[in-house]
Amino acid sequence: MKRDYQTWHTKKSEISEIKKSPFFHEREIWFCYLGANVGFEQDGSEEFLRPVIVFRKFNNEIFWAIPLTKSRKKLNAKTESYYYPFSFLPEVTSLAILSQIRLIDAKRLSRHIGTIPEENFDELKKKLKALMP
Repeated sequence: MKRDYQTWHTKKSEISEIKKSPFFHEREIWFCYLGANVGFEQDGSEEFLRPVIVFRKFNNEIFWAIPLTKSRKKLNAKTESYYYPFSFLPEVTSLAILSQIRLIDAKRLSRHIGTIPEENFDELKKKLKALMP
């Protein structure tokens, strides 16, 4: 797939000019402008947007985000530890892509779409901590 870096650069310039960031909390799920990235880094798809979990809020401007996908992955014992399946919408399973956690500026947030249940968030934290050396 060819990535449209020029259109993304224009959109990123617009995002950078946003004066007021949206208010957000940990555990919330937002559509976020992740853009056109390199290689296997998670992109935003249509309009450069991808759903993310607000994993750790550092202040009102920055947070750690974990991108989500609905794509069914063929998980095996080796790759299973990099994903966390859960549901925040009826009959829809989302996968948190733990290996893609990244620092995000709140200006990239587009719209709030849900919240991960607290018990799932606790399990996600355990799974992410298990990846740390």
